[in-house]
Parts: sequence; C-alpha cells; structure tokens
Amino acid sequence: MQHEQQPIIVGLDIGTTKIAAIAGRKNEFGKLEILGFGRANSNGVKHGQVLNIDETIKAITMALENCYASNPGLEISEVYVGIAGHHIKSLQTRGDIVRQNNDDEISQREIDQLINDQYKTYIPAGDQIIDVIPQEFTVDNFQNIPNPIGYGGVKIGANFHIITGDKNAIRNITRAVDKSGLKTKDLVLQPLASAAAVMGIEDLEAGVAIVDIGGGTTDLAVFYEGILKHTAVIPFGGENITNDIKTGLGVLKTQAEQMKVQFGSALANEARSNAFITIPGLRGMPAKEISVKNLANIIQARMSEIMDFVTYHLKQVGLDNRMLNGGIVLTGGGSQLKHLIQLTEYVTGLNARIGFPTEHLAAGHIEELARPTYSTCIGLIMKGYSDYENHRKQFESQFRKMEIPENLRKTELVEEDAFDEEEELQTEKLKNRKGIKDFWGKFKDGIIELFKEEEDHAL
Repeated sequence: MQHEQQPIIVGLDIGTTKIAAIAGRKNEFGKLEILGFGRANSNGVKHGQVLNIDETIKAITMALENCYASNPGLEISEVYVGIAGHHIKSLQTRGDIVRQNNDDEISQREIDQLINDQYKTYIPAGDQIIDVIPQEFTVDNFQNIPNPIGYGGVKIGANFHIITGDKNAIRNITRAVDKSGLKTKDLVLQPLASAAAVMGIEDLEAGVAIVDIGGGTTDLAVFYEGILKHTAVIPFGGENITNDIKTGLGVLKTQAEQMKVQFGSALANEARSNAFITIPGLRGMPAKEISVKNLANIIQARMSEIMDFVTYHLKQVGLDNRMLNGGIVLTGGGSQLKHLIQLTEYVTGLNARIGFPTEHLAAGHIEELARPTYSTCIGLIMKGYSDYENHRKQFESQFRKMEIPENLRKTELVEEDAFDEEEELQTEKLKNRKGIKDFWGKFKDGIIELFKEEEDHAL
C-alpha cells in the first residue's frame, strides 16, 4: 500500500500542564511520519481531569492553531483523545459464548460479539466503560490462546480487562473537544497510548511496567507475556513535585518549576551540598539562596512515594521483580528528572530505562518529537492505525497526498559538525566517569594522608 493512500490520524493529549496535537501518517515502511505538531499550556485541567471547560477549549484551540501553523495544508476534524485522572478504575471479567455454527472456523465477528457483550457488565452508578481489552482466549478445553481466529470449537471465551471512568469527567473531555470544533474518534487510556509509542513486541512479551509520569497523574500499565495484566492511575505527578518545592522552599510556582527542570535531582545523595541557587527577591526584598541538596530532598521524597505506589500495584497483581524481565519503562514529562532511573531501581528492585517515542517514528523528525513528553500523543496515532488496519472504525476512503513540512524535518548536520557533537558527547561521558574516579581517588588519597599523619605522630 502506498503511503499517500494511508489516512492522516491526529492524537490530542489533554494534560494537566500541556495540551498537544500531533498529526501523523504511516509511510511505506510502516513508520510514522509527523505532518503537523502543535502544543499549548493547559490551564483548565487538574490531576488529569477537565474542570474548567472554557479554559480547556482555549488551550485546545491554541494547540490546533499551532498545529495548522506547522502545516497549513492540514484539515483536522476527528481526533483520538487520551484520558487519565484518578477517577479511572479497572476490573477483570470473564465472558463465554456457545457458537451457533460449529462447522465454520471462528471469525472476527464472533470475537466482536464476545467483546460487545462485556459492555453490559454491571458497574457502579455514575461510571462508564471506556474500553474492554481481551487478555487471553479459550476455545473449548484449550487455554491461553492469544488470537482464536481460525480455530474450530463449540465454545469460545476470554478474560477481559475493563477500564471504567466517571461519567461527568468523560463528558467534560468530550464537550471540550466538541466545542473546539472537533469530533472524538475514540477515548484511549493514556498509559496504553504511551505503551504503544515506546514499546516493541519483545518488551511486552518479556514483561514490562510502563510508568508515565505526567503533570497531574502517574499512569501505570503492566504487560506480561504480551498481555495487558493491570492498569492504574496514581494521583501524583510532576505538578505535585513543583508544589512541594514551592511550599518547602517558599518560592513562586514558576521559580519552583524552573528549579526542578534546571537543577532538580531525584537522588539527594547525588546533589552537591555546597551548591546554591540564588532566587531574586520580590519588590526590593533581599535575594534568597536555596541549597541544591534541599531541592533534591524534596523531589526524592515525592518521587519515592510515586515509586512506592508502583511497587504496591505490582505486588497486587503478583508481578514482582522475578517476573518482569523487561523492568520498568519511564516516560512522560516527569521522566526527564536527573537520577530518576537510579531511584526507580533502588525503590522497586527492577531495572529501569527511559522510554522515548521513537520506536515507531520515521527517521528525520525534529528532536522535540522524540521527547518522552509526547509519548501519549504519538501512541494515540498508533491506536488510530490499529483501528484502521483491523477495520474497527470507519475512515475516509480517499486520502490526500501530503509532504512532511520542512519545519518538522531534522536539519542535516555537516559531517564535521556531527563528528564534533559526537566527540563532545564522548568527552562529557568521560568527564562524568572521571568525576567518579576522581571521587574515589580523592577518597583513597585522604586515607593515605591520614595514615601518614598517624605515622608522623608515632615518630
């Protein structure tokens, strides 16, 4: 299939700190080309929930305008929207159907019927089912079948992971999107979208926990043997850390955010005790000096709490550090904190790494798009393509040909510049390693000096 015949799918990530709109299309190699990109600061969202609809509409409109500015040829009418918030819950159910025609092989229609039946599951009043995800299927006495299409049998069943959310919270999101002149094609749980962006099939089979640290919430999705085992929304995120810094150090919120990004560390032991940040005083007040170590202590306390929640959820589903060979993948804006990998490994006992949304992106995109901040948005486009390729939703039959705009293409470096940049990186790495060696060298020299002094006194 030629890539100009593929649909352009738009992901809209409505977050606590930012709203991002990204338009993408798969090329002939199955990789995602980004055709439009816009973002705006978010004001009407708290802890992943849309509270002020008017403010959210303004932010969505601004993100869309920026997306159109990056590519004036775009036409956006339908979007895949991410959903999070501590109102999100999940439950496990079981469903079975006895087949009407046993002579034929199992078809997609029967699988769809099995899934649709789960939407009738009893859930508490005021909640609404967002998604029904089949885990493993059974056909008669055969169990743990990933895909039963083509099998023959009398009875087909499956275990399901059902995701629910508060009706009012869902309605607020869809109203904000509708009033921005868009149609919600589907609502997708944010950790599942992030997982689609940063994961490969091998990761899912090895067993992995995706920890998406956003502004208002931290979203968790746990996969084992290629199957989604658990989802959860932890009601703390990057904004909680900023508020902790603001309160603990007595600074403005903007200053707290700036300090977190520029000087923050998730490990207090790694922060220099003799380093200070000078904050200008307000209206003639004297400047304030803030210890980098105190800043790191505040960040570490909150991040440790988030990781304790992650450990608790993993234990709840019986997936400890012996089961998840793929470890923990950190993504989202909050994952960019210094020394977070080390803290995660220390608290959870699992290997950790940062998940960048480059797994499915075509080469030659601008650096900005490879940041973990946009994992959810790129994952939403991947979810749209999954619907398109599996004929789960209706798409237009004709697609316009469109080139990647120049401002979203990576500018080619001259070979010499590229070499210099690489050399600089290597030098920086060596410097860091040398720093560790210097530390142990100084430590050793200190001990030698101590013994020398003792010897001198003895003489």
